[in-house]
Amino acid sequence: MNITFSERAAKEIEKLYPNAGEKNLKLKYDTEDTGCVMCGVTVLWFVKELSESDEKIETNAWPVYVEPSKNVFLDDELKIDYVESAHCFSLKSPGQILNARMSLIDKTIN
Repeated sequence: MNITFSERAAKEIEKLYPNAGEKNLKLKYDTEDTGCVMCGVTVLWFVKELSESDEKIETNAWPVYVEPSKNVFLDDELKIDYVESAHCFSLKSPGQILNARMSLIDKTIN
């Protein structure tokens, strides 16, 4: 899997989280409250701890961790961009938009 951050996305993350490089950034396929594993949504989470099974993906900005069991819901080539008009991130591949309004949530605060 290859994940690339657009320049806009990297700048926005650095603006929001100046210490982003010191945190674990996870691309999470979240199924909480959806009722079905097939109805999940991708989100970016900063997390304190990683799971043993999390896979580290080197990117052009920071390492991103993914759950290998959820790779079936992702594409091999992914790009994370920032949508200024919506004040959120997007996740796309050459063939589709996986999430046009992806959140970035800091789970290290709680």
